[in-house]
Amino acid sequence: MILDIYKDALEYSAKDWKTLVLLGVICLFSFLLLPIFLVAGYNYRVISNAVHGVINGRDPLPEFNDLVDMFVSGVKVVIVHIAYLIVPVILFIIFAALASYLNGMAGIAIMIIGCLITLVVGVIAYLMAQMGLCHMAYNDGAFSKAFDLHEIKGVIDEVGWFECIITYLGLIIITVVIALVISFIIGLVFTVFGFSGFLFSAEAAGGIFLLGMLVNWLISIVVVGPYLGIFNSRSIGLLYTMQI
Repeated sequence: MILDIYKDALEYSAKDWKTLVLLGVICLFSFLLLPIFLVAGYNYRVISNAVHGVINGRDPLPEFNDLVDMFVSGVKVVIVHIAYLIVPVILFIIFAALASYLNGMAGIAIMIIGCLITLVVGVIAYLMAQMGLCHMAYNDGAFSKAFDLHEIKGVIDEVGWFECIITYLGLIIITVVIALVISFIIGLVFTVFGFSGFLFSAEAAGGIFLLGMLVNWLISIVVVGPYLGIFNSRSIGLLYTMQI
């Protein structure tokens, strides 16, 4: 079932390259902060489509319209993530403060224990946040449902904590591998051309290397990033449907 989710999400994310590029162009202006909410809002629409769909279905990518609604959804997504991250962040700060007051091995031991506890709580918080977004989408965008801890825990219990964790670990691995492979291929191509440029001049080779870095960055932002964002959102939404 988990492999079916990955297969569906990988194919689904490549259905509309125009949408990917449009999202990528918006990502280029993420330094303005406001575009981040539009991207988050679009990925939320992907989640919403997934929780109301089925694995290996024929769901199209969401329409890129009603920007105000998409922006508001993005704000909700960011708030949900921040809210769930508060607890592990506070835990880490507390343990770091305790460790700073202790000397030697005691401080190191407290810091190690604190990091382990923070990691466990962080994983749980991340799962709750992601399932909270799915739960909100499944309940027609009701913001309060993203924080209904009892219902969200019930969803994770039905899907299975182990299945959820394994699925998320798989998403991380797939995301990193895709990003690295594409970056490596682009880098390899421009490296070959770069060394060939030495036949003409060092300046030509340096220019080719710089161009390769720029192309790599642009493709990562404009294509790879949006693709992986949709892939992860689709996967998360489909994972939620395993309990329905």
